[in-house]
Amino acid sequence: MKKFDAIIIGSGQGGAPLAKALAKAKWKTALIEKKFAGGTCINYGCTPTKTIISCAKTAYNVKHAKEWGINAAKHEVDIRTIMKFKNRVVNESRNGLHNSLTSTPHLTYIEGAAKFTGFKELSVELSKGGIMQLKAEKIFIDAGASPAIPAIEGLDEIKYYTSQSLLDLKEIPESLIIIGGSYIALEFGQTYSRFGSKVTILERSKDFLPKEDRDIALCIQQILETENIHIHTGVDVSGVKKSGRKISVAFTENNKTSSLSATHLLIATGRKPNTKPLDLEITNVATDERGFIKVNDKLETSANGIYAIGDVTGEPQFTHISYNDYVILKDNLLNGKNNSTQNRQVPYCMFTDPQLARTGISETEARKQKLHYKVATLSMKHVARARETNHTKGMMKAVVDADTKQILGAAIIGEEAGETIAALQMAMLGKITYTQLAEMVIAHPTYAESINNLFLPLIK
Repeated sequence: MKKFDAIIIGSGQGGAPLAKALAKAKWKTALIEKKFAGGTCINYGCTPTKTIISCAKTAYNVKHAKEWGINAAKHEVDIRTIMKFKNRVVNESRNGLHNSLTSTPHLTYIEGAAKFTGFKELSVELSKGGIMQLKAEKIFIDAGASPAIPAIEGLDEIKYYTSQSLLDLKEIPESLIIIGGSYIALEFGQTYSRFGSKVTILERSKDFLPKEDRDIALCIQQILETENIHIHTGVDVSGVKKSGRKISVAFTENNKTSSLSATHLLIATGRKPNTKPLDLEITNVATDERGFIKVNDKLETSANGIYAIGDVTGEPQFTHISYNDYVILKDNLLNGKNNSTQNRQVPYCMFTDPQLARTGISETEARKQKLHYKVATLSMKHVARARETNHTKGMMKAVVDADTKQILGAAIIGEEAGETIAALQMAMLGKITYTQLAEMVIAHPTYAESINNLFLPLIK
């Protein structure tokens, strides 16, 4: 049995940099990866999906080029070329990380499937054949998550797609039903609508985007519906079946039974942790009812010396959160700090077009907490840069403390909203008040300059 100072299971956006940091500190480190370096983000998440989304935006802009005075009447979408482009971007990122990991001193990169055989002991079924036995004083689980498949009658008898398998589809669906109304569902829905598919979204919640304020959710819904994306909420899907060359989906909506058919079906109903194959029960690592690993604010599990990071913990499943998990562990283990996940900022961005970006609390949350707050809103139609580029869909919204004048949260729907929200996030971190932001000198004409106009009404 090979002994290491540390073993990391999974090379995601937390596991990979952690492995390199520990190895740089001359810890004898092993990194076990079941398939591809980079985890979900590089291989099945951010990198491929945002690449395809950028292609869909180009297709949309070409189709609507007359709005900018450009005659581009004839165009077509070549999905095979788009997928080749996506694969090239993914391979560049994947191979770059793989080469970096395999060339790091004191780091052993192992390709294979790991499972626990004892406390802090692992067995790896190697991809090239054979078994390797390992043990270490510290083990870090970064096994990630994968699409969750709901129990729907008939689903196992038809061909359906997930957010992962759809990335390999080399045809444009004539029609596409998406079960689920998550950010993944909306991104894919708009993308394939722009490629030419007739898209219908079936969301179980009675509210569209239930975690957002109603004005923000309604703004996004109206934008998508303007692009002929059909959205049904309060839906309970009862069954699916093959119907000729199409798939029929039966459901109830507002207590009425209905059905729809499409050539393709996408399941986007959440994600499950990749913990079952690890045999965690051998280690006394506690999990919740869904299989996510329970951790404290230092990312420690219930088993001493075993940590968990990233999507497998059930925390917000964002790449930047996984990376922050790495930062916390690196500083605590190597730099003697006492950092934790408590009170960390959790910004996010949904890459629809326009984007929806959020940080901090919403107005709904402020109301529930009975805070003394004010709200600032601004339509993108009143943002100079948005008018100049013909990207006037969307709005900005901020929630501020009426007494301290601190920013409590913000949501932006607009062109490159994810970039603008970062400025507000930094203001929150730096305790900059909304009165300071309202009068700050910001270069004109930029989207960031809209921050002035957002807060000006609050100080008049």
